[in-house]
Amino acid sequence: MIFRNPREYSVAVLKHALGLLLVAVTLTALPVPAFFAQSKEKKRPKLKDFGSTLRRFEWDPVKKQAIETKPQKKSPAPVPEDTVQIDTNLVSSDVLVVDDKGNLVGNLTAGDFLITEDDQPQEVAHFRSENNAAVPRTIVLIVDYSCAQLPVLRTSINAAKLLVDKLGPADVMAIVTDDVELLIDFTNDKDKLKQKLESIYDRINAPFASLDRAVVERRQPKGTGLQYSALLSVLNEAFSETDLRPIIIFQTSGSEIYNLRDSIFTEALPPDLPDEFRSELLKIMDRQEKHHREQRISDFSLKDVYRTVEKSRATIYTVVPEPRFLNRSLDEQVELTRRELATGFAFAQSRPDQLTGRARATRGWMEKRELAREEAWRPASVPNLRWWSQQQQKVQAALAGVAPRTGGWTDFLERPDDADGIYNRILDDINHRYSVGYYPKNKLQDGTRRKIKFSVRNHPDYYILARTSYYAPELK
Repeated sequence: MIFRNPREYSVAVLKHALGLLLVAVTLTALPVPAFFAQSKEKKRPKLKDFGSTLRRFEWDPVKKQAIETKPQKKSPAPVPEDTVQIDTNLVSSDVLVVDDKGNLVGNLTAGDFLITEDDQPQEVAHFRSENNAAVPRTIVLIVDYSCAQLPVLRTSINAAKLLVDKLGPADVMAIVTDDVELLIDFTNDKDKLKQKLESIYDRINAPFASLDRAVVERRQPKGTGLQYSALLSVLNEAFSETDLRPIIIFQTSGSEIYNLRDSIFTEALPPDLPDEFRSELLKIMDRQEKHHREQRISDFSLKDVYRTVEKSRATIYTVVPEPRFLNRSLDEQVELTRRELATGFAFAQSRPDQLTGRARATRGWMEKRELAREEAWRPASVPNLRWWSQQQQKVQAALAGVAPRTGGWTDFLERPDDADGIYNRILDDINHRYSVGYYPKNKLQDGTRRKIKFSVRNHPDYYILARTSYYAPELK
Protein backbone atom coordinates (compact mmCIF):
# COMPACT_ATOMS: atom_id res chain seq x y z
CA MET A 1 0.00 0.00 0.00
CA ILE A 2 1.28 3.46 -0.84
CA PHE A 3 0.70 5.86 2.05
CA ARG A 4 0.55 9.60 1.58
CA ASN A 5 0.78 10.78 5.20
CA PRO A 6 1.60 9.45 8.69
CA ARG A 7 -1.99 9.37 9.81
CA GLU A 8 -2.95 7.06 6.96
CA TYR A 9 -0.08 4.74 7.69
CA SER A 10 -0.75 4.56 11.43
CA VAL A 11 -4.41 3.87 10.66
CA ALA A 12 -3.53 1.12 8.17
CA VAL A 13 -0.99 -0.45 10.52
CA LEU A 14 -3.45 -0.64 13.36
CA LYS A 15 -6.22 -1.85 11.05
CA HIS A 16 -4.24 -4.83 9.88
CA ALA A 17 -1.84 -5.49 12.69
CA LEU A 18 -3.83 -4.59 15.75
CA GLY A 19 -7.29 -4.53 14.19
CA LEU A 20 -8.27 -1.32 15.99
CA LEU A 21 -9.99 0.27 13.02
CA LEU A 22 -12.82 -1.28 11.11
CA VAL A 23 -11.78 -3.85 8.60
CA ALA A 24 -14.25 -4.34 7.15
CA VAL A 25 -31.32 11.63 -10.47
CA THR A 26 -31.93 12.23 -12.60
CA LEU A 27 -32.49 15.63 -13.82
CA THR A 28 -31.21 17.30 -10.72
CA ALA A 29 -31.44 20.66 -9.09
CA LEU A 30 -29.23 22.59 -11.41
CA PRO A 31 -30.20 24.99 -14.15
CA VAL A 32 -27.97 23.25 -16.72
CA PRO A 33 -29.94 20.40 -18.34
CA ALA A 34 -30.39 21.69 -21.86
CA PHE A 35 -32.24 18.69 -23.25
CA PHE A 36 -35.41 17.20 -22.00
CA ALA A 37 -36.66 14.42 -24.26
CA GLN A 38 -34.61 12.01 -26.28
CA SER A 39 -36.24 9.42 -28.49
CA LYS A 40 -33.22 7.26 -29.14
CA GLU A 41 -29.79 6.81 -27.65
CA LYS A 42 -26.88 8.49 -29.38
CA LYS A 43 -23.40 7.04 -29.22
CA ARG A 44 -21.59 8.95 -26.52
CA PRO A 45 -17.95 10.01 -26.84
CA LYS A 46 -15.37 7.97 -24.95
CA LEU A 47 -13.95 9.37 -21.75
CA LYS A 48 -10.33 10.37 -22.31
CA ASP A 49 -7.56 11.08 -19.80
CA PHE A 50 -9.86 10.28 -16.90
CA GLY A 51 -8.82 12.03 -13.70
CA SER A 52 -7.17 14.93 -15.53
CA THR A 53 -9.28 17.52 -13.69
CA LEU A 54 -7.49 16.62 -10.45
CA ARG A 55 -4.23 17.86 -11.96
CA ARG A 56 -5.76 21.31 -12.39
CA PHE A 57 -6.50 21.73 -8.69
CA GLU A 58 -4.23 23.91 -6.59
CA TRP A 59 -4.76 24.47 -2.89
CA ASP A 60 -5.22 28.10 -1.84
CA PRO A 61 -4.13 28.31 1.82
CA VAL A 62 -5.70 31.76 2.23
CA LYS A 63 -9.14 30.90 0.88
CA LYS A 64 -8.78 27.34 2.18
CA GLN A 65 -10.23 25.85 -0.94
CA ALA A 66 -9.16 24.25 -4.18
CA ILE A 67 -8.61 26.59 -7.10
CA GLU A 68 -8.79 25.38 -10.68
CA THR A 69 -5.62 26.65 -12.32
CA LYS A 70 -6.43 25.66 -15.88
CA PRO A 71 -10.17 25.81 -16.51
CA GLN A 72 -11.39 23.14 -18.84
CA LYS A 73 -12.43 24.31 -22.27
CA LYS A 74 -15.57 22.49 -23.20
CA SER A 75 -16.97 22.51 -26.69
CA PRO A 76 -20.76 22.78 -26.86
CA ALA A 77 -22.52 19.43 -26.80
CA PRO A 78 -24.08 18.56 -30.16
CA VAL A 79 -27.87 18.84 -30.26
CA PRO A 80 -29.41 15.58 -31.51
CA GLU A 81 -31.94 16.13 -34.29
CA ASP A 82 -34.71 14.38 -32.36
CA THR A 83 -34.14 16.30 -29.13
CA VAL A 84 -36.55 18.88 -27.73
CA GLN A 85 -34.54 21.79 -26.35
CA ILE A 86 -35.85 23.62 -23.28
CA ASP A 87 -35.08 26.74 -21.29
CA THR A 88 -31.85 26.14 -19.42
CA ASN A 89 -33.13 28.19 -16.46
CA LEU A 90 -35.27 25.23 -15.42
CA VAL A 91 -34.29 23.85 -12.00
CA SER A 92 -35.36 20.24 -11.81
CA SER A 93 -34.85 17.49 -9.26
CA ASP A 94 -35.77 13.85 -8.92
CA VAL A 95 -37.93 13.53 -5.81
CA LEU A 96 -38.69 10.44 -3.73
CA VAL A 97 -41.72 10.50 -1.42
CA VAL A 98 -42.29 8.02 1.41
CA ASP A 99 -44.91 7.90 4.15
CA ASP A 100 -44.33 7.70 7.89
CA LYS A 101 -43.94 3.90 7.62
CA GLY A 102 -41.28 4.13 4.94
CA ASN A 103 -43.55 3.06 2.08
CA LEU A 104 -43.17 4.68 -1.33
CA VAL A 105 -45.95 7.15 -2.15
CA GLY A 106 -47.25 6.89 -5.71
CA ASN A 107 -49.93 8.49 -7.88
CA LEU A 108 -49.03 12.07 -6.98
CA THR A 109 -49.63 14.88 -9.47
CA ALA A 110 -47.92 18.19 -10.18
CA GLY A 111 -50.52 19.96 -8.06
CA ASP A 112 -49.53 17.90 -5.02
CA PHE A 113 -46.01 19.37 -4.86
CA LEU A 114 -44.94 22.58 -3.16
CA ILE A 115 -41.52 24.14 -3.81
CA THR A 116 -39.63 26.95 -2.12
CA GLU A 117 -36.29 28.50 -3.03
CA ASP A 118 -34.67 30.42 -0.18
CA ASP A 119 -38.11 30.28 1.52
CA GLN A 120 -39.83 31.91 -1.47
CA PRO A 121 -42.69 29.87 -3.07
CA GLN A 122 -42.10 28.68 -6.63
CA GLU A 123 -44.49 27.42 -9.33
CA VAL A 124 -44.19 23.85 -10.61
CA ALA A 125 -43.36 24.13 -14.31
CA HIS A 126 -42.26 20.60 -15.09
CA PHE A 127 -43.53 17.29 -13.77
CA ARG A 128 -42.99 13.65 -14.64
CA SER A 129 -44.63 10.87 -12.65
CA GLU A 130 -42.89 8.01 -10.89
CA ASN A 131 -42.13 4.60 -12.47
CA ASN A 132 -39.45 6.11 -14.70
CA ALA A 133 -37.69 2.87 -15.58
CA ALA A 134 -38.05 3.67 -19.28
CA VAL A 135 -36.00 6.87 -18.94
CA PRO A 136 -32.33 6.09 -19.71
CA ARG A 137 -30.02 6.13 -16.71
CA THR A 138 -26.33 6.97 -16.85
CA ILE A 139 -24.72 5.21 -13.89
CA VAL A 140 -21.18 5.29 -12.55
CA LEU A 141 -20.17 2.72 -9.95
CA ILE A 142 -17.14 3.72 -7.87
CA VAL A 143 -15.54 0.67 -6.25
CA ASP A 144 -13.13 1.01 -3.34
CA TYR A 145 -10.76 -1.98 -3.15
CA SER A 146 -8.14 -0.49 -0.86
CA CYS A 147 -6.64 -2.63 1.89
CA ALA A 148 -9.40 -1.89 4.42
CA GLN A 149 -11.99 -3.34 2.01
CA LEU A 150 -10.35 -6.73 1.46
CA PRO A 151 -12.39 -8.71 4.01
CA VAL A 152 -15.67 -7.52 2.43
CA LEU A 153 -14.61 -7.10 -1.18
CA ARG A 154 -16.12 -10.39 -2.35
CA THR A 155 -19.52 -9.39 -0.97
CA SER A 156 -19.24 -5.89 -2.45
CA ILE A 157 -18.46 -7.19 -5.91
CA ASN A 158 -21.26 -9.75 -5.80
CA ALA A 159 -23.67 -7.00 -4.78
CA ALA A 160 -22.53 -4.80 -7.65
CA LYS A 161 -23.14 -7.67 -10.08
CA LEU A 162 -26.74 -7.82 -8.87
CA LEU A 163 -27.11 -4.21 -9.88
CA VAL A 164 -25.65 -4.87 -13.32
CA ASP A 165 -28.10 -7.72 -13.91
CA LYS A 166 -31.02 -5.39 -13.28
CA LEU A 167 -29.99 -2.57 -15.61
CA GLY A 168 -32.57 -1.61 -18.21
CA PRO A 169 -31.88 -1.93 -21.95
CA ALA A 170 -31.42 1.85 -22.31
CA ASP A 171 -29.17 2.21 -19.25
CA VAL A 172 -25.40 2.57 -19.48
CA MET A 173 -22.84 2.08 -16.74
CA ALA A 174 -19.17 2.87 -16.20
CA ILE A 175 -16.95 1.51 -13.41
CA VAL A 176 -14.27 3.54 -11.65
CA THR A 177 -11.87 2.34 -8.94
CA ASP A 178 -10.31 4.16 -6.00
CA ASP A 179 -7.12 4.34 -8.09
CA VAL A 180 -8.97 7.05 -10.08
CA GLU A 181 -8.98 4.48 -12.85
CA LEU A 182 -11.72 4.22 -15.45
CA LEU A 183 -12.02 0.44 -15.36
CA ILE A 184 -14.63 0.39 -18.11
CA ASP A 185 -16.27 3.24 -20.00
CA PHE A 186 -20.02 3.59 -20.34
CA THR A 187 -21.61 0.48 -21.82
CA ASN A 188 -24.80 -1.57 -21.59
CA ASP A 189 -22.93 -4.85 -22.09
CA LYS A 190 -23.67 -6.64 -18.81
CA ASP A 191 -21.14 -9.41 -19.40
CA LYS A 192 -18.30 -6.92 -19.86
CA LEU A 193 -19.34 -4.99 -16.77
CA LYS A 194 -19.41 -8.12 -14.61
CA GLN A 195 -16.07 -9.31 -16.02
CA LYS A 196 -14.49 -5.99 -15.07
CA LEU A 197 -15.94 -6.21 -11.58
CA GLU A 198 -14.50 -9.70 -11.19
CA SER A 199 -11.13 -8.46 -12.42
CA ILE A 200 -10.92 -6.24 -9.33
CA TYR A 201 -11.09 -9.28 -7.09
CA ASP A 202 -8.65 -11.13 -9.33
CA ARG A 203 -6.06 -8.41 -8.79
CA ILE A 204 -5.73 -9.18 -5.10
CA ASN A 205 -5.61 -12.94 -5.61
CA ALA A 206 -3.48 -13.29 -8.74
CA PRO A 207 0.29 -13.94 -8.58
CA PHE A 208 2.15 -10.64 -8.76
CA ALA A 209 3.83 -11.54 -12.06
CA SER A 210 0.47 -11.97 -13.78
CA LEU A 211 -0.88 -8.53 -12.88
CA ASP A 212 -1.42 -5.91 -15.54
CA ARG A 213 1.10 -3.13 -16.11
CA ALA A 214 -0.84 -0.44 -14.23
CA VAL A 215 -1.00 -2.60 -11.12
CA VAL A 216 2.67 -3.54 -11.34
CA GLU A 217 3.63 0.13 -11.61
CA ARG A 218 1.77 0.77 -8.35
CA ARG A 219 3.85 -2.05 -6.77
CA GLN A 220 0.80 -3.44 -5.00
CA PRO A 221 -2.41 -5.21 -6.06
CA LYS A 222 -4.79 -3.09 -3.99
CA GLY A 223 -6.54 0.21 -4.53
CA THR A 224 -4.73 3.37 -3.46
CA GLY A 225 -7.64 4.64 -1.37
CA LEU A 226 -8.33 7.80 -3.42
CA GLN A 227 -12.09 7.51 -3.11
CA TYR A 228 -12.94 11.21 -2.92
CA SER A 229 -10.54 11.92 -5.77
CA ALA A 230 -12.35 9.34 -7.87
CA LEU A 231 -15.70 10.91 -6.97
CA LEU A 232 -14.53 14.39 -7.98
CA SER A 233 -13.23 13.04 -11.29
CA VAL A 234 -16.58 11.41 -12.01
CA LEU A 235 -18.52 14.55 -11.13
CA ASN A 236 -16.29 16.77 -13.26
CA GLU A 237 -15.74 14.50 -16.24
CA ALA A 238 -18.17 11.62 -16.63
CA PHE A 239 -21.55 13.17 -17.44
CA SER A 240 -22.80 15.31 -20.30
CA GLU A 241 -25.76 17.67 -20.50
CA THR A 242 -27.67 15.07 -22.51
CA ASP A 243 -27.63 12.54 -19.66
CA LEU A 244 -31.19 12.63 -18.39
CA ARG A 245 -30.60 10.71 -15.16
CA PRO A 246 -26.95 10.78 -14.00
CA ILE A 247 -26.45 8.50 -11.00
CA ILE A 248 -23.39 7.62 -8.91
CA ILE A 249 -23.12 4.61 -6.62
CA PHE A 250 -20.25 5.37 -4.26
CA GLN A 251 -19.14 2.11 -2.64
CA THR A 252 -16.45 3.02 -0.12
CA SER A 253 -15.43 3.50 3.50
CA GLY A 254 -14.06 6.97 2.69
CA SER A 255 -10.56 6.54 4.14
CA GLU A 256 -9.09 9.28 1.92
CA ILE A 257 -10.58 11.75 4.39
CA TYR A 258 -7.26 11.52 6.28
CA ASN A 259 -5.41 12.97 3.26
CA LEU A 260 -7.66 15.90 2.41
CA ARG A 261 -6.66 19.50 3.00
CA ASP A 262 -8.07 21.48 5.92
CA SER A 263 -8.42 18.14 7.70
CA ILE A 264 -11.14 17.39 10.23
CA PHE A 265 -8.55 15.31 12.11
CA THR A 266 -5.70 16.42 14.34
CA GLU A 267 -2.35 14.62 14.34
CA ALA A 268 -2.43 12.23 17.28
CA LEU A 269 -1.86 8.69 18.47
CA PRO A 270 -4.28 6.57 20.49
CA PRO A 271 -3.97 7.28 24.21
CA ASP A 272 -2.99 3.91 25.68
CA LEU A 273 -0.36 2.19 23.55
CA PRO A 274 2.57 0.15 24.89
CA ASP A 275 5.69 2.30 25.06
CA GLU A 276 7.58 0.20 22.52
CA PHE A 277 4.78 0.34 20.01
CA ARG A 278 4.21 4.06 20.54
CA SER A 279 7.92 4.68 19.92
CA GLU A 280 7.83 2.68 16.68
CA LEU A 281 4.74 4.51 15.43
CA LEU A 282 6.29 7.90 16.14
CA LYS A 283 9.32 6.93 14.07
CA ILE A 284 7.06 5.78 11.26
CA MET A 285 5.07 9.01 11.45
CA ASP A 286 8.25 11.06 11.25
CA ARG A 287 9.42 9.17 8.15
CA GLN A 288 5.98 9.41 6.57
CA GLU A 289 5.73 13.12 7.31
CA LYS A 290 8.97 13.69 5.40
CA HIS A 291 7.62 11.61 2.51
CA HIS A 292 4.34 13.50 2.81
CA ARG A 293 6.10 16.85 2.32
CA GLU A 294 7.88 15.58 -0.76
CA GLN A 295 4.87 13.99 -2.42
CA ARG A 296 1.78 15.63 -3.86
CA ILE A 297 -1.32 14.97 -1.75
CA SER A 298 -4.96 15.75 -2.40
CA ASP A 299 -5.28 19.42 -3.30
CA PHE A 300 -8.85 19.77 -2.09
CA SER A 301 -10.83 19.65 1.14
CA LEU A 302 -14.01 17.94 2.23
CA LYS A 303 -15.80 21.26 1.71
CA ASP A 304 -14.59 21.26 -1.89
CA VAL A 305 -16.10 17.80 -2.32
CA TYR A 306 -19.42 18.95 -0.90
CA ARG A 307 -19.40 22.07 -3.10
CA THR A 308 -18.77 20.03 -6.25
CA VAL A 309 -21.49 17.58 -5.28
CA GLU A 310 -24.00 20.42 -4.91
CA LYS A 311 -23.02 21.82 -8.30
CA SER A 312 -23.44 18.48 -10.02
CA ARG A 313 -26.57 17.03 -11.59
CA ALA A 314 -26.03 13.51 -10.25
CA THR A 315 -27.93 11.69 -7.56
CA ILE A 316 -25.48 9.82 -5.31
CA TYR A 317 -26.10 6.64 -3.33
CA THR A 318 -23.31 5.78 -0.88
CA VAL A 319 -22.80 2.16 0.17
CA VAL A 320 -20.40 1.73 3.10
CA PRO A 321 -19.20 -1.90 3.39
CA GLU A 322 -18.60 -1.87 7.13
CA PRO A 323 -20.53 -1.62 10.41
CA ARG A 324 -22.41 1.60 11.08
CA PHE A 325 -21.04 3.77 13.88
CA LEU A 326 -23.33 6.72 13.26
CA ASN A 327 -26.28 7.18 15.64
CA ARG A 328 -24.97 4.54 18.02
CA SER A 329 -23.92 5.06 21.62
CA LEU A 330 -20.24 5.10 22.53
CA ASP A 331 -20.63 1.78 24.35
CA GLU A 332 -22.12 0.22 21.20
CA GLN A 333 -19.31 1.68 19.12
CA VAL A 334 -16.67 0.29 21.48
CA GLU A 335 -18.21 -3.16 21.25
CA LEU A 336 -18.24 -2.93 17.44
CA THR A 337 -14.56 -1.97 17.45
CA ARG A 338 -13.77 -4.83 19.81
CA ARG A 339 -15.48 -7.33 17.48
CA GLU A 340 -13.71 -5.89 14.45
CA LEU A 341 -10.41 -6.26 16.31
CA ALA A 342 -10.93 -10.01 16.42
CA THR A 343 -12.14 -10.13 12.81
CA GLY A 344 -9.29 -7.99 11.53
CA PHE A 345 -6.61 -9.96 13.34
CA ALA A 346 -8.10 -13.26 12.11
CA PHE A 347 -8.04 -11.91 8.55
CA ALA A 348 -4.43 -10.80 8.96
CA GLN A 349 -3.55 -14.30 10.17
CA SER A 350 -5.34 -16.01 7.28
CA ARG A 351 -4.15 -13.62 4.54
CA PRO A 352 -0.62 -12.48 5.45
CA ASP A 353 0.07 -11.96 1.73
CA GLN A 354 -2.38 -9.04 1.79
CA LEU A 355 -0.45 -7.11 4.43
CA THR A 356 2.13 -4.49 3.64
CA GLY A 357 5.73 -5.11 4.70
CA ARG A 358 5.52 -2.84 7.75
CA ALA A 359 2.16 -4.31 8.75
CA ARG A 360 3.66 -7.80 8.55
CA ALA A 361 6.50 -6.65 10.78
CA THR A 362 4.03 -5.18 13.24
CA ARG A 363 2.02 -8.37 13.26
CA GLY A 364 5.26 -10.18 14.01
CA TRP A 365 5.86 -7.81 16.92
CA MET A 366 2.47 -8.87 18.31
CA GLU A 367 3.12 -12.56 17.76
CA LYS A 368 6.44 -12.46 19.64
CA ARG A 369 4.55 -11.55 22.77
CA GLU A 370 2.11 -13.66 24.66
CA LEU A 371 -1.19 -12.28 23.39
CA ALA A 372 -2.88 -13.13 26.66
CA ARG A 373 -0.65 -10.70 28.51
CA GLU A 374 -2.23 -7.37 29.43
CA GLU A 375 0.66 -5.39 27.91
CA ALA A 376 0.21 -7.03 24.50
CA TRP A 377 -3.50 -6.25 24.48
CA ARG A 378 -3.22 -2.67 25.73
CA PRO A 379 -3.95 -1.41 22.19
CA ALA A 380 -7.38 -3.00 22.70
CA SER A 381 -7.98 -1.29 26.03
CA VAL A 382 -11.17 0.68 26.55
CA PRO A 383 -9.48 4.12 26.13
CA ASN A 384 -8.05 3.05 22.77
CA LEU A 385 -11.30 1.47 21.63
CA ARG A 386 -13.14 4.68 22.47
CA TRP A 387 -10.55 6.76 20.63
CA TRP A 388 -10.78 4.66 17.48
CA SER A 389 -14.58 4.55 17.69
CA GLN A 390 -14.72 8.33 17.75
CA GLN A 391 -12.32 8.53 14.82
CA GLN A 392 -14.43 6.10 12.83
CA GLN A 393 -17.59 8.05 13.57
CA LYS A 394 -15.94 11.17 12.13
CA VAL A 395 -14.98 9.28 8.97
CA GLN A 396 -18.51 7.97 8.50
CA ALA A 397 -20.13 11.33 9.26
CA ALA A 398 -18.03 12.99 6.56
CA LEU A 399 -18.94 10.27 4.08
CA ALA A 400 -22.62 10.35 4.99
CA GLY A 401 -22.65 14.08 4.21
CA VAL A 402 -22.20 13.47 0.47
CA ALA A 403 -25.33 11.70 -0.78
CA PRO A 404 -28.09 13.71 0.98
CA ARG A 405 -26.92 16.87 -0.78
CA THR A 406 -28.04 15.25 -4.05
CA GLY A 407 -31.28 13.73 -2.80
CA GLY A 408 -29.64 10.32 -2.35
CA TRP A 409 -28.82 8.41 0.82
CA THR A 410 -26.17 6.38 2.62
CA ASP A 411 -26.51 2.79 3.79
CA PHE A 412 -24.15 0.34 5.48
CA LEU A 413 -23.36 -3.11 4.18
CA GLU A 414 -22.77 -4.59 7.62
CA ARG A 415 -23.41 -8.25 6.74
CA PRO A 416 -23.08 -10.13 3.44
CA ASP A 417 -26.81 -10.78 3.31
CA ASP A 418 -27.45 -7.01 3.38
CA ALA A 419 -26.17 -6.64 -0.18
CA ASP A 420 -29.32 -7.78 -2.02
CA GLY A 421 -31.53 -5.48 0.00
CA ILE A 422 -29.34 -2.40 -0.44
CA TYR A 423 -28.94 -2.73 -4.21
CA ASN A 424 -32.60 -3.62 -4.71
CA ARG A 425 -33.48 -0.54 -2.70
CA ILE A 426 -31.29 1.63 -4.91
CA LEU A 427 -33.02 0.36 -8.05
CA ASP A 428 -36.47 0.67 -6.50
CA ASP A 429 -35.62 4.20 -5.43
CA ILE A 430 -34.40 5.17 -8.91
CA ASN A 431 -37.53 3.76 -10.55
CA HIS A 432 -40.01 5.55 -8.30
CA ARG A 433 -38.83 9.14 -8.30
CA TYR A 434 -40.89 12.05 -9.57
CA SER A 435 -39.16 14.67 -11.69
CA VAL A 436 -40.28 18.09 -10.49
CA GLY A 437 -38.99 21.40 -11.81
CA TYR A 438 -39.55 25.15 -11.71
CA TYR A 439 -38.25 28.40 -13.17
CA PRO A 440 -36.72 30.43 -10.31
CA LYS A 441 -38.33 33.77 -9.55
CA ASN A 442 -34.86 34.99 -8.64
CA LYS A 443 -33.42 35.61 -12.11
CA LEU A 444 -29.99 36.84 -10.94
CA GLN A 445 -27.08 34.93 -12.45
CA ASP A 446 -24.79 35.55 -9.50
CA GLY A 447 -23.37 32.07 -8.81
CA THR A 448 -24.87 31.98 -5.32
CA ARG A 449 -25.90 28.85 -3.46
CA ARG A 450 -29.66 28.63 -3.09
CA LYS A 451 -31.64 26.38 -0.79
CA ILE A 452 -34.62 24.49 -2.18
CA LYS A 453 -37.29 22.53 -0.40
CA PHE A 454 -39.93 20.14 -1.75
CA SER A 455 -43.04 19.11 0.16
CA VAL A 456 -46.41 17.48 -0.54
CA ARG A 457 -49.53 19.54 -0.05
CA ASN A 458 -51.52 18.60 3.08
CA HIS A 459 -49.02 15.88 4.01
CA PRO A 460 -46.44 17.16 6.51
CA ASP A 461 -46.05 13.52 7.54
CA TYR A 462 -44.47 12.56 4.21
CA TYR A 463 -40.68 12.33 4.05
CA ILE A 464 -39.07 13.86 0.96
CA LEU A 465 -35.72 12.88 -0.52
CA ALA A 466 -34.59 15.49 -3.03
CA ARG A 467 -31.76 17.87 -3.71
CA THR A 468 -31.61 20.54 -1.03
CA SER A 469 -29.60 23.22 -2.84
CA TYR A 470 -28.09 24.28 -6.12
CA TYR A 471 -25.77 27.00 -7.44
CA ALA A 472 -27.22 29.64 -9.71
CA PRO A 473 -25.45 30.19 -13.04
CA GLU A 474 -22.80 32.87 -13.00
CA LEU A 475 -22.06 35.38 -15.71
CA LYS A 476 -18.45 35.05 -16.84
